[in-house]
Amino acid sequence: MKNKTIFVACDTSNLNQIKKILKNINTKKLKIIPKFGLQFFYSKNGRNFLEKYKSDFWLDLKINDIPQTALSAIDSLKDLKSCKYITVHASGGFDMLKVIKKKAKQINKNLKVLGVTVLTSLNNKSLKEIGHTKTVEQLVLKQAGVVKKSGCDGVVCSAIEAKIIRKKYKNFLIITPGIRMPGDDLNDQARVMTPKDAFKNKVSGIVIGRSLTKGNIKNNIKKLISHLKYD
Repeated sequence: MKNKTIFVACDTSNLNQIKKILKNINTKKLKIIPKFGLQFFYSKNGRNFLEKYKSDFWLDLKINDIPQTALSAIDSLKDLKSCKYITVHASGGFDMLKVIKKKAKQINKNLKVLGVTVLTSLNNKSLKEIGHTKTVEQLVLKQAGVVKKSGCDGVVCSAIEAKIIRKKYKNFLIITPGIRMPGDDLNDQARVMTPKDAFKNKVSGIVIGRSLTKGNIKNNIKKLISHLKYD
């Protein structure tokens, strides 16, 4: 199962809680990488902690602005030496994606740029409400094409759309949030799938938050390992 990458969403601004999560997610049976988002990065101790953090992590900032501003944002992160993944919104457009990938390569040749497609909290009704005429599937596939053309390394999308993207793009990172263990609450997610089913759709990695970080983290990791053994 070492070929299965699990990104743990560290969605808190509490540094002690972050340290607790990091301490308890270690296992030799899975490749587990922490994902830090806006909540922790913008917190009082967040950025300082990440400057000193020595293991690989994903910085999920979902950058979305005009190309020059987005470029400056990426440049300001160059001191975060252990950052191996960064996210930008695919909706920022081809030019923004292209300059960000170019800058990321200059900062660290191993830094992967992921284009965020349609958020997993949205569905077809949500898209109509904000003016889109395409379905979720159509829009995600279109955005994936733009991300691929820009030279970025992959996309963030739900596991539902991952299958159609993988059919079209073989050598492309596909990371999927909206992952829930069987029986878990959906919370604010609209398009979800279990870890086992997500990997069946040939995703490169999955993002799991509350299903792992709520309650006994070590026991939750064991449940995940058991769940994935039978795929």
